[in-house]
Formats: sequence, structure tokens, C-alpha cells
Amino acid sequence: MDNPGSKAHVVIVGGGFAGLACARKLAKSDDVSVTLIDRHNYHQFQPLLYQLATAVLGTGDVATSIRQSLRGHANVDVKMLEVTAANPRTRTVTTREGETYQGDYLVLAAGSQPNFFGTAGAEENAFPLYSLEHAQRLRSRILAVFEEADRNPKLCHQGALNFVVVGGGPTGTEIAGTLADLINGTMTVEYPDLAVQYARVHLVDYAPALLGSFPVQAHDYAAQALQQKGVQLRMGIAVKEVAPDHVLLSDGTSIQTRTAIWAGGLMASPLAAGAGLPRGHGGRIDVRPDLTAEGFPGVYALGDFANIPGPDGQPLPQLGSVAQQCGEWTAKNILAEIAGGTRTPFHYHDKGIMAMIGRNAAVAAFGKKRHELDGPIAFAAWLGVHALLMSGVRERIEVFINWAWIYFGGSRASPVLDRSDATHIAWAEGTKGETVIAPPAVRTAR
Repeated sequence: MDNPGSKAHVVIVGGGFAGLACARKLAKSDDVSVTLIDRHNYHQFQPLLYQLATAVLGTGDVATSIRQSLRGHANVDVKMLEVTAANPRTRTVTTREGETYQGDYLVLAAGSQPNFFGTAGAEENAFPLYSLEHAQRLRSRILAVFEEADRNPKLCHQGALNFVVVGGGPTGTEIAGTLADLINGTMTVEYPDLAVQYARVHLVDYAPALLGSFPVQAHDYAAQALQQKGVQLRMGIAVKEVAPDHVLLSDGTSIQTRTAIWAGGLMASPLAAGAGLPRGHGGRIDVRPDLTAEGFPGVYALGDFANIPGPDGQPLPQLGSVAQQCGEWTAKNILAEIAGGTRTPFHYHDKGIMAMIGRNAAVAAFGKKRHELDGPIAFAAWLGVHALLMSGVRERIEVFINWAWIYFGGSRASPVLDRSDATHIAWAEGTKGETVIAPPAVRTAR
């Protein structure tokens, strides 16, 4: 389905940070028409998915309508379709529904998928945390195990309230800390008859320290903050298997659990494999400094879908700020070409790296030398930077109100179990004979 007319036509695949930022900038130009294709009709704010999973925020706080974000721009057409193939030579994409779209420029920002690194059982049994659906499913599983244990406290002996987080990067660290806050601050009130104090959060990572890309001081701060919240760290240990009722570690330990949370890494979405473009680490498309694919000057790859070279030649991290800035830069390059100019290399404005570890606990590193901040100051910086990444003023205000209510009022979003498909839990008896971690469980008096 070509877009007729004299304007240059830009086809954008993906409505994440990169694709949406590119579309919004192009939308202000009268020289282009834009077709933005995404299999969802919403933009998900990925840095806050862990807060949705732990009932800190609601779905509406982390997902916004793509059409609403682009409302008022007649030169932008949004299509809710799933792109299954891309031909960089003709700058054409094909959807699962059998439709094709061709542009003068093709922007591939199709995002990522979990990378399970071949870990046995992980894809089938773990709960990844990289999409809105993942977060909704995980939230329902977390709430479901508490409901099951409340009906039958003996299930706690079988790991009902054990939660295993796989991965010690920002995603794993953030979900572990916030899950511990949920257990300590909300579940003790929601389930007064259940021995919630025996719930355990385990964080496992093959790396020797948390937050490997942060300064050493941040590693120590994050570990101390998590341990103060009751999170048990198992660093330098790999996960060998994720089963329905346990996680097996490389040291032979088996942790009984029905909720293994996968925060172990990302790879490019399946579209990258069949696009016929050069791929590198994580299966992502390797791009030139101007964000175009080698040999295809009209084809751009952005965000988590691409390996974007930094000043040192190494790929930039998969961050929302990187994706957003490269989306805007791509629009700038496309408009420059249309006007008869030339493309320029992408220059990333590094706003730092940061991770929230729970209530009033965060780490941040700024500048080339990665000056480290932690505690309440880093917590405030985290709030500010992430609010700026949000697509609209309304979303920023609403989320700030929710954060303020939680922080000063000590409450959180209502833990509503709204995904029946994620609540069925098979409770198995017995173990394989490995060393087993399973906390005791008793009833507490009102």
C-alpha cells in the first residue's frame, strides 16, 4: 500500500521511544507524510514496567495512546498492524495481515524481546519484564500466589512466597527492591492472617556485582539497600534451569518458587533476523554513525533494535533516552536529505544512568567520569529524568501525583487481580533432592 502524493513518505515500524520520537518530529514538517506501524495502539513507558508489575502504578500510568500522542498532525497515519518482514532494498514492509507499505525512507524501531541465553525452561516458565503484557502478567502472578497462600498456608512450605529475580542489572535491581517494598509495606496489611514476613526475594546473577555498568560505589550501595529490604543476593552464580516449581542454580542449589522473574537481558525483535541487514551483539542491526544501515542509506535502525555506535565506537546502552534522542536525530537527518542537505553522525547527550531500588533508594551516575549519587538525591533525579521522557504533560502530572501519594501517604495502587489467565498455579509436591531453599510458614494471630 503505497502512499501517493508529492511528499516524501516515511514508514516507521515501532511506536516505542525511538519510533514515536521520530514520528513526532517529522509530524511538524509539511514536506513528509508518515506511516507509523505498531502491533499495539499504545506506547509503553518501559522504565516504569516494574512499577506496574508491583502495583505501584496502574496500566494507564505506563501506557499512552499513540494516536493521541500524534493527534492534530494530518500528515501522520497510525496503523495497528504487526510487521513480519522488511525488505531494505525496496524499503518495504509486510504485515501479518498481508498488507505492504513502501516508503522513500524506512525507519526500523521494532524494539526487543527477552534473551534467555538458552537457559533450560526459562522461556516456558519464567516471567520476563520487558513489555506491558509482561508486567500485567507478572503483577497477576504475584497477587495470585498470595491469594493461594492465604487460602492454604501450607503452600508456603512449597515456595509459594519465594520470588526469584534473574539478573542484577537495572531492571532486576529495580523489580527486586520494589517487590520487597510491596511485600513489607502492602501485603502485611492486605493479608493480616498470613505469615508474610516469611516471603523471600532472591536475586541471582552470574556477574560478581549488581549494576555492572555503574561505578563501584553504586554496586555496594545497591547491594546494601536491597539487603536492608530483605532481598537475598546470590552473585557469581548462574541459573541452570527454570522449572514450574523451582529454579536450579549452578552451585547445585534449588530455590522453590512459582515466580521466577526474568530480567537477564534483551535481544532484537524477530524482525531483525529476516531483514537481510548486518547484525551484531544481541541480534541487533549494526548501524553507521548516522543511524543508517550499511549499504542502505534510506534505511534507519533505532533504539533496542540497533547497535548504535557511541563516541568510543562501542554500542550505546539500551536506554529510553538513547532511543528517544536517536529517533529525533533520524527525523533531523531525513528532513536534511529532503532539503538537499546531508546526514550527520548521531551525537548522544548523556544524561547519566540510574536505577531506583525502592522507596527513597536510588543510584545515579552522571558525566563522563560517572560521578555517583545515591539515596534521596538520586531518587529525586530518577523521578525528574523519567518524567521528562514521558510523551505528554498530562502523563507527567498524573504519574508525579501517584508517586507523591505513594511517597508521602505510604499507599500504592490497589493490588487488583485482573488477569485470570495468569492465576492458575500448579503446586507440585517434593523436590529433586538438591539443596532446597524454602522458608517456613505459620499463621499469625490478628
